[in-house]
Amino acid sequence: MRDDPARFRAQFPALADTVHLASCSQGALSSRLAYALQEIGFSLRDKGAPWAEWTAQVDRARERFARFIGAGPGEVAVLSCASEAAFQVASSLDWSRRAGVVTTDLEFPSIAQVWLAQRARGAEVRVAGDNGTTVDADGYAERIDERVNLVSVPLACYGNGARPPVREIARLAHERGARVFVDAYQAVGVLPVDVRELGCDYLVSGSLKYLLGLPGIAFLYVRGGLSHQRDPELTGWFGRRDPFAFDPRTLDFPSDARRFEVGTPPVPSAYAANAGFDLLEPLDRAEVARHVSELTGELTERLVEAGELVASPTDDAGRGPQVALVDEDPDALAEWLARRRIVTAPRGRVLRLSLHYYNDRTDLDAVTEAVRDYRCLAASRCALGQRTS
Repeated sequence: MRDDPARFRAQFPALADTVHLASCSQGALSSRLAYALQEIGFSLRDKGAPWAEWTAQVDRARERFARFIGAGPGEVAVLSCASEAAFQVASSLDWSRRAGVVTTDLEFPSIAQVWLAQRARGAEVRVAGDNGTTVDADGYAERIDERVNLVSVPLACYGNGARPPVREIARLAHERGARVFVDAYQAVGVLPVDVRELGCDYLVSGSLKYLLGLPGIAFLYVRGGLSHQRDPELTGWFGRRDPFAFDPRTLDFPSDARRFEVGTPPVPSAYAANAGFDLLEPLDRAEVARHVSELTGELTERLVEAGELVASPTDDAGRGPQVALVDEDPDALAEWLARRRIVTAPRGRVLRLSLHYYNDRTDLDAVTEAVRDYRCLAASRCALGQRTS
């Protein structure tokens, strides 16, 4: 019964007194992650500088992420963050041949701003969709022509959990000769992801959110056999065919995804990433997705029935693992909830309530009741102000 949500939840001791609804920002702390941090501390104390042991942790994380998305280890580069991964891709493209890059207002700024920065090298940035809340394949189709080099689309949007039709967009892009970059940070760990089915050329995700690790490590999938228009601009000793040759006069790029790697890898975060994989690998990913979908659907219904405005899609197919609650001051609401040990993630005009396999209906009870109390308190203060004015 390793797939049982209650057994999974038991591996996160803090959930005994805390409601964690912020996996879209940082996953909850597990006992396994706490132990992994002790492991690297012990390796420093006991062995001083065990680089073979540390690089083995990095390679293991690479291999496990590759399996998680249906790729091979040679198709995955280990980097520090999604911005770095996006830059490595952008810098390897020749914008003089095809200048267009298509993005969306639903893109996480850290990704979109990398594309904007490429304008200095001649890139022409086009935005698909125009309402900032949803985008469909037609919105992308209107922007993709023979001048487009790269199409960037999130698998699940950071702001409201919306899930664009990535496979259809990828098919359109490839028909018109463009490459496809997918930001899967808000999906991998709770939604099944198969790069072969998606048909993308690049995909990035990292460990700190639904993969239950820590910041500092990201994984860039690069489709095997993909030709490279130019070498990446950022490089380092781990971006060599043999990093341990220590030859300062040689700049040789591997033929696989490791060509996008740079300097010394993020060893502590690799330990954390492996701790997350220890927890997630035994699970049935379809069952995880079903559990999370049921919770997000039920939370959406409860909030709407209570009169709240929700900015997330209401249909299962278009909704990711979070519910975006619209509020005048999401930061203030998040602070109020935090004092009641309900952890959330405000962004812009919404308070994001994100669900993982460790969440259950008691969490939904707690947050809906707390939001109701917050509204009642606000209404009481408003009424008092009117009586005393």
